[in-house]
Amino acid sequence: MITGKNIFRRYGTVEVLKGVDLTINKGEVVSIAGPSGSGKSTLLHILGTLDKADAGEITINGTAIGTLQGRKLAAFRNQHIGFVFQFHHLLPEFTALENVCIPGWLAGKNKSAVKTEAERLLHMLGLSHRTDNKPNQLSGGEQQRVAVARALINKPDIIFADEPTGNLDSANARDLHQLFFDLRNEFGQTFLIVTHNEELARLSDRVLYMKDGKMAD
Repeated sequence: MITGKNIFRRYGTVEVLKGVDLTINKGEVVSIAGPSGSGKSTLLHILGTLDKADAGEITINGTAIGTLQGRKLAAFRNQHIGFVFQFHHLLPEFTALENVCIPGWLAGKNKSAVKTEAERLLHMLGLSHRTDNKPNQLSGGEQQRVAVARALINKPDIIFADEPTGNLDSANARDLHQLFFDLRNEFGQTFLIVTHNEELARLSDRVLYMKDGKMAD
């Protein structure tokens, strides 16, 4: 699903990634762990096409990311990639249902079909009673589940999650962990998760450890 070869990234004089190689297989749940400042989130953002590497090659589901620019890159991201962040980035003026629908509407899909799929996802995530609520009316765990539904609306091949349980209490964190594995089992999607949560890392199919901008043994 993902291949990264010799990825480098520098910010000013600081070399954050120093020749990272990795391979993620289809349907895997893989965690990236390591100390703060090791380059985990930078790597995730580069693999997710939100940032660009200074050097290296990245292939996602057979597509060489370096060959895409502008609208083609944005369209690829919208169709094939879903994101879940520590701060859920829900739009405060829209309801939970509308927040989930937005990526589908941006992709030009039928509005009614997108709404139906969003309602199905929210029902699956236990949020049928929250569809008309705005983010400030939801708990932290509910907001994060809305963000997960939004990440799934376009049926992406891979979900990138950056510290997805960082702002959740232990009970909601465990629920979100289980949700990722349930989704993988039901839809066959690939998950790449940056986390400091040792429990989530241990549950993953594999854990990749980073230190000082490189993959550690």
